[in-house]
Amino acid sequence: MTLGRLPPLNPLRAFEATARHGSVTAAARELNVTHGAISHQIKALEAILDVQLFERGAQRLKLTPQGALLLPTVSKAFEDIASTTALIKRPTTSGELTVTCVPALLSLWLIPRMNQFTEQYPDIRLTLIASNEPDHLRSADVDVCVLYGHGNWTDCWIRLWTTLKLFPVASPTLLNMRPLRSVRDLRNHVLLHGDDGREWNTWLAAADATEHARGAQHFMSDARLSTEAAVYGQGVALGDTITASNLIAKGELIVPFDLTVPANNAFYVACRNEVRNAPIVKVFIDWLFASLEADTITEPQTSARRIIRRRNGKVSAPERLAAPPSIPTTRPRRPDRTQKRRAKIDTR
Repeated sequence: MTLGRLPPLNPLRAFEATARHGSVTAAARELNVTHGAISHQIKALEAILDVQLFERGAQRLKLTPQGALLLPTVSKAFEDIASTTALIKRPTTSGELTVTCVPALLSLWLIPRMNQFTEQYPDIRLTLIASNEPDHLRSADVDVCVLYGHGNWTDCWIRLWTTLKLFPVASPTLLNMRPLRSVRDLRNHVLLHGDDGREWNTWLAAADATEHARGAQHFMSDARLSTEAAVYGQGVALGDTITASNLIAKGELIVPFDLTVPANNAFYVACRNEVRNAPIVKVFIDWLFASLEADTITEPQTSARRIIRRRNGKVSAPERLAAPPSIPTTRPRRPDRTQKRRAKIDTR
């Protein structure tokens, strides 16, 4: 059907309200017209389409197969019109903006930079929700989603924000008490998981250590909790190049091994197609990418060791680990063994 052959708006509104309520009377009350006016509009729509939309005679109106086919499209069209109308009336860079974000990224990256956004856009009131649930992309109550995953969500606007590399992290206090001189020493530490174990399995496979004995393990719902547990000296967690960077730079975490592995998933910024060009959404998304680009990745172990030396007045066990002063990108050579296939990572 071309745009010139679309049914008139009023009959479609009468049909949608009647089908939703299952009652002509209720539809008339909602649209503030008479019972007869609703009946007339529905009959006019049936005449235009040359089909019957309701089965008449029962106490509650029932849709015909043709009516059931038409209803979802008409309902979505009215929802889209209402949503877009609200955006048109919305002030350009002021008002409320609701953002869902991966818990670890929200706590460890976004919130520390929130003042920068507020200084640029003081009239925008943020509502931040810790969540990695893609279903928020379909919610009219959410404006922007920052998700960790595969990026294959449909019927929405999506853009890759950044990829990640994973590596073990631990607190200086823990490593002062219980050094990590080799991968085998991990059996003397608690492994902290921010998922079901697949990310650690990936790193251990890259280190040719899947067959090594393991000590205690704790599993947590997301990487934010496992990272915080590592900061408190509860064990060794897997950090990443984004959420752990500030903690490493401040010396609250140390990278003990010269080995990183790429995460199979990545961070994405996404939103509903109809809100992408809303000024208030656009400025936030642009700020996210600009802030990431402005970030400077420090040399984590150099920073951490400097703090340890200043606190203790001496070189500690972590400082003697055979690792270069920056997060590495390649694994050390192992002439007698081959690298095993890395496990898939589904969540972060």
